[in-house]
Amino acid sequence: MREALAEAEQAPHTGDVPIGAVVIDETGRILARGRNIREAHADPVGHAEIVALQGAARARGTWRLDGCTLVVTLEPCAMCAGAAVLARVDRIVFGAFDPKAGAVGSLWDIPRDQRLNHRPEVVPGVLPDEAAALLDYFFASARSVR
Repeated sequence: MREALAEAEQAPHTGDVPIGAVVIDETGRILARGRNIREAHADPVGHAEIVALQGAARARGTWRLDGCTLVVTLEPCAMCAGAAVLARVDRIVFGAFDPKAGAVGSLWDIPRDQRLNHRPEVVPGVLPDEAAALLDYFFASARSVR
């Protein structure tokens, strides 16, 4: 999670919301890192999780990321939770809950939906205060500029 937090800290330099992610393989090696790039790249799907999952797929040479863990600072949205399920990650670890858009337990629970053929393990609330503090600072700063 500390590595994901380090990625998140870089996002505000481009005007992006500070969310970071890493994908770790079975041995604990980081395959890929990601941070939000929606603003920086004018990319509507430029979420940290998507960037990290794409990088891990390139590193492995396959879209199947079984054995891997997605670690992200904020509870994934529906798009990112779905992408993690479809990539066949074994585990999703996240920091802060997202009551407005979270799809790993808050609003929806995509990874644990019994109708899906793959259900990764979910580990919520890892270093949630640190993850939330980055977001709180970012949004407080944005409000003070207006």
